[in-house]
Amino acid sequence: MKRHVMGWDAAAMDVKRVVDVPRVDPETTGNGTPVEKAPDPELGTALIPAERYYSPEFMKLEWERVWTKVWLLGGRTDDIREPGDYICTDIGKESVLIVRQVDGSVRCFPNVCLHRGNRLRPEGRGNAENFKCMYHHWTYGLDGKLEHIPDICTFFQGGPPGMTATPLPCVEWNSFVWFSLDPEVEPFDDFIAPMRQHLEPYHPERMAWKRDITVEWDCNWKTSVDAFNETYHVQGIHPQLKWYLDDINVQIDCYGKHSRYLIPFAAISPRVAMPSQIPPAIHEIMVNAGMDPAEYEGRVSDIRRDVQLFKREHGAEQGKDYSELNDDQLTDDYHYLIFPNISVNVHADDIMLFRQRPHASDPNKMYYDIWMFELVPEGEEWPERVRHQRFRHGDKTIGQVLDQDAFNLPTVQQGMQSDHFPGLWIGDQELRIRHFHSALDDYIYGPGKKQPGDI
Repeated sequence: MKRHVMGWDAAAMDVKRVVDVPRVDPETTGNGTPVEKAPDPELGTALIPAERYYSPEFMKLEWERVWTKVWLLGGRTDDIREPGDYICTDIGKESVLIVRQVDGSVRCFPNVCLHRGNRLRPEGRGNAENFKCMYHHWTYGLDGKLEHIPDICTFFQGGPPGMTATPLPCVEWNSFVWFSLDPEVEPFDDFIAPMRQHLEPYHPERMAWKRDITVEWDCNWKTSVDAFNETYHVQGIHPQLKWYLDDINVQIDCYGKHSRYLIPFAAISPRVAMPSQIPPAIHEIMVNAGMDPAEYEGRVSDIRRDVQLFKREHGAEQGKDYSELNDDQLTDDYHYLIFPNISVNVHADDIMLFRQRPHASDPNKMYYDIWMFELVPEGEEWPERVRHQRFRHGDKTIGQVLDQDAFNLPTVQQGMQSDHFPGLWIGDQELRIRHFHSALDDYIYGPGKKQPGDI
């Protein structure tokens, strides 16, 4: 007898069991994170051309029509609490300063001196009364306006127009700060919709930094985005996760240029037989929830639901407010792609956010930012801000699962440049990859304007 799992023919898949995963009723979620299945877009079955991953010409189009036109994640607002606090962040060939003003607002401007092009600050965080160029001491206020030009009388043309750095759009949302390189960018509310309703119930402002790492990878930024846009690879490079999550019963939702999938955690993959004992990873989930696995008398298949019920009952006494989250959010991974480059795993007690940035000149390189945050129970002391680390892939571990994700990305990048590999052969489990490239095409070619043979 054939059964269809999320639209796929279970009998034709490499699964051992057909599993009906209980999910929350959309009618019970109120104004919280939507759980309804979004209609799948009609995106066809064509190859995704490999050239767009390594072509300098396509990289140039991305810069001109994507990176310089969209809203981009700059950092956390708790890193710029006081006047003069700033974040300096790079994107491609550009660098920007995001600065807390005396009046409490946030402003953004290019991290470059208008005199001879020197960068005002290195990438990172800090506090300043002003920004003095170390080359000739041209000095800018916190708002980017020129306060002092030494020997200005020798510049017969006067100071630069307006005596100010170019103001760039900048907004704060959901404990993060966003900017754009385009002074005429669309309103942020239009760009981020409908992610407000999806993500605000998690209250990331209650979560503190756990990890802050930048790794240089030998692959295109899209190679990384693709890797986190599907669960099809779990059975390949993450075999241990089959005893931690259900990689088959995954709900995929596409929203305009953004997307998500919902993965049941504290569950067993239908690809393997149901174990008779609690797997170590699920054991850890139970312990982190405050449960004693040694006293658990239910079936392994019931643990996901029982963890949800336990956290719902005991969350408040643990100082954890789950009132705006539905029951599935107390266990499951709600994974979002915020176009173009933010992959974020949101959970009731933590957030794992990955910012995937292009290299300034080489399409075969990228920067992978790992930002992890953990819920601080009410009444507990806020932990000290973790130190930022930066290294190349392979120099240090970034954790077993991420090491596994990263291991094959350079060989994927190399393989895509083969004359015998025309493009990506995408299946339905990888719908988010096809949707992501469709959104990318809309920016690069215009909606519906992509021509056959274009990359």
